[in-house]
Amino acid sequence: MHKLEMIGKTDAGRIRANNEDIFRVNAEAGYCLVADGMGGAAAGEMASQIFAQTAAEILEASRIMNVHEMVDRLRSAFLQANTRILEHVQSYPDHKGMGCTAEMLAFTGTDFVIGHIGDSRTYRWRHGTFMQLTKDHSLVQDMTDQGLITAEQARSHSMRNVILRAVGVRPSPVLDTLQGPVFAGDIFLLCSDGLTDLVDDEEIVEIIQAKKNLASKADQLIEKANSAGGKDNITVALVEVT
Repeated sequence: MHKLEMIGKTDAGRIRANNEDIFRVNAEAGYCLVADGMGGAAAGEMASQIFAQTAAEILEASRIMNVHEMVDRLRSAFLQANTRILEHVQSYPDHKGMGCTAEMLAFTGTDFVIGHIGDSRTYRWRHGTFMQLTKDHSLVQDMTDQGLITAEQARSHSMRNVILRAVGVRPSPVLDTLQGPVFAGDIFLLCSDGLTDLVDDEEIVEIIQAKKNLASKADQLIEKANSAGGKDNITVALVEVT
């Protein structure tokens, strides 16, 4: 059984008065998450909170012993949060359009499981290699996949904020799940697009691989995004496997 060290940090950024992002880390229960709300100040923040609370209820209910059960719990968390957000909108029609992108990373023994909807991301640093594990559910990602634009053009494209999947927008959302083994020394990063829109992978990996504690790395990532303009809320969750 590996030990996990986790840290989370969120910042409103330099432009927006309200923070619609949320994170949750629970090393004892073996999971962390990042959610990025959308749909207006109060509604977006509420969508993120609904997702985080639903995930906590499901993942902290009892100990999970195997990967298959963990995948089922993650699916349940995303689907129940989706239903709760839709029900909220039915009760408060002026919140129509609220939802959130969401990343969840959970561990069971020697394996990890990721649940992913939207354009928040999960990365992994392992043995000197930094890899983006999730693929954005966005219009510019689809355009990039089709060869219509380059990855560099996607970073500054006028439609880069158009999301194709989110939690709480429509019934039965399509969830991406990934799983695999974990090894001592692995570092996972979950983050909202407030980081990745302004800080490129080379700058992120420079911080991740540094011989500093996780709290310092989280602070540096937030600072880097703010120094680049801080145009959006910025949220990171870091996990180190020891």
